[in-house]
Amino acid sequence: MKTIGLIGGMSWESSSEYYRIINEEVKQRLGGLHSAKCVLYSVDFEEIENCQRNGEWEKATQILIDAAQSLESAGSDFLIICTNTMHKVAKEIQAGINIPILHIADITAQHVLSNEIKTVGLLGTRYTMEQDFYKSRLETRGIKVLIPMETDRVIVNKVIYNELCLGQIIEESRVQYKRIIEDLIERGAMGIILGCTEIGLLVKPVDSSVPLFDTTSLHAIGAVNLAIE
Repeated sequence: MKTIGLIGGMSWESSSEYYRIINEEVKQRLGGLHSAKCVLYSVDFEEIENCQRNGEWEKATQILIDAAQSLESAGSDFLIICTNTMHKVAKEIQAGINIPILHIADITAQHVLSNEIKTVGLLGTRYTMEQDFYKSRLETRGIKVLIPMETDRVIVNKVIYNELCLGQIIEESRVQYKRIIEDLIERGAMGIILGCTEIGLLVKPVDSSVPLFDTTSLHAIGAVNLAIE
């Protein structure tokens, strides 16, 4: 079994889901007392979020490169970055280490295409929804990406940072997300990517009439696939 390196803490609420899903998946597949071989480096999300908000992406990148190098030194065979947004700097992190990064958008694209879906709605932080680093990774594989309208992007982003990253699951926000999902479906989305690792804490398959692609679960299971292949 390969050792999985996890760069977590962005936020720890979703990082704990990664740890749970990875270990449950290994136990289910291998049985007995098996659990995953993994190393977790959990950053201080306050520091990362400040960098995001102030446009200090180089500073955030260096924090994650340091984390990645620590994980490599600790014996990780490959890395996963336990957040969608910070894949904005995945290329720079990869350049700083000698082990591969399993990219969350690549794993997600594989599952979207395996479901024969060519148009998706994307929910995530404003960085993920509005910038090209994530969408382009999907679009180069022939997947059309729709994002919420401006006012709804504000809502989606606010719920992530002000509620979900703090462990707050609020029913009113679930209702808002369901409305936003329905709007994306009406605009042609045949599936919805939960492109922030916390959204799956709030939105469940029952909340959508089309398939949901929970990037946290897909990424974690993809890591297990690579670890035990």
